[in-house]
Amino acid sequence: MVDISRGSALGTSGASELFQLLRDGAPRTRASLAQSTGLARSTIAARVDELMRIGLVSPVADAVSTGGRPPSQFALNPAARIVLAADLGASHANLAVTDLVGTVLAEHSQRLDIAQGPETVLGWMVEHGTALIESLGRDPRELVAIGIGVPGPVEHSTGRPVNPPIMPGWDRFDVPGWVQQHFAVPVLVDNDVNIMALGEQATSWPQTEHLMFVKVATGIGSGIISGGLLQRGAQGIAGDIGHIRVARGSEVPCHCGNRGCLEALASGPAIARELREQGIDAASGNDVVELVKRGDIDAIQAVRQAGRDIGEVLTACVSFVNPSVIAIGGSMARAGEHLIAGVREVVYTRSMPLATEHLVIVQSAAAENAAVLGAAMLAIHHALSPEGIDALAAVAAP
Repeated sequence: MVDISRGSALGTSGASELFQLLRDGAPRTRASLAQSTGLARSTIAARVDELMRIGLVSPVADAVSTGGRPPSQFALNPAARIVLAADLGASHANLAVTDLVGTVLAEHSQRLDIAQGPETVLGWMVEHGTALIESLGRDPRELVAIGIGVPGPVEHSTGRPVNPPIMPGWDRFDVPGWVQQHFAVPVLVDNDVNIMALGEQATSWPQTEHLMFVKVATGIGSGIISGGLLQRGAQGIAGDIGHIRVARGSEVPCHCGNRGCLEALASGPAIARELREQGIDAASGNDVVELVKRGDIDAIQAVRQAGRDIGEVLTACVSFVNPSVIAIGGSMARAGEHLIAGVREVVYTRSMPLATEHLVIVQSAAAENAAVLGAAMLAIHHALSPEGIDALAAVAAP
């Protein structure tokens, strides 16, 4: 029996708590809700009516009757509201408008330099986000939350980037406050790798409670989901594996000021640098990927070694976090199985057998869409929380 009897901002209705049972989209009858919660049918009826008034719950096809009048069923109405999701990368920006289960209704992408500064980049987001909503014929008042991912550390409680190395002008900028001058809804901001973990879980591993998403691109980082919840740590930098020291490269300088960091050995620019030292024309991680796709043996071996270096760090992570899935994404994942093979080689060899008995290490299925889908889930989780439902009910009050 589920205890949802405590009060809420809806007074004694408790509709926001009841809604948490309906978030999974499975149709339920008033009788089944009463059985699950232990509440009286009259109480359930009042709370369902409140959720139907807001529009978050709607009737669905009737359940099979056991005699007499068929029992009415209710379920989440995904189309009731919309969210805006933004993946703001170092040199790209992806926008999407989704429904309340993360289905993309409209999207827009273009090249955009994050170094242009917050007002320029966020102004672009507001302009094109408004256009997307209008293109769907939706009322801007149907927007319930905005999720934003950025390529740098974020103080999650305030949504402010903190000392982001590739985001000049963004340090401590009040992203939610600025956006809310244009959209009067909650604005959630997080590091791009964290929202990639959310996007990967939602699209490919919805039943998995212990997952790591590893992004290998210009930098290296990871998002950690443990016990079904995203883990940010005390200061929001949980999963920052890119600056863990790797013995093989103990003398290799890193832009952070230390030496031997994983990022200085296994990121796209690091692999390209190693190939250039061998006389191979590779200016960037993208060049490395193209060389691998053409079957260049030196590039393949360099990528495989990068995978081993990443695997060395992940072996320690497996012992600490014990994930059941490690998904590898980011631009360097386009090198295919060569990178992942190196990761698997070390993790499966060096980890304790119990830790890897059911561990799968795979290429990200969400791929380049992981971040924008994760930003949508960030917004949806907030909008459909008990507090979010209370706020919607207050706005929709007659």
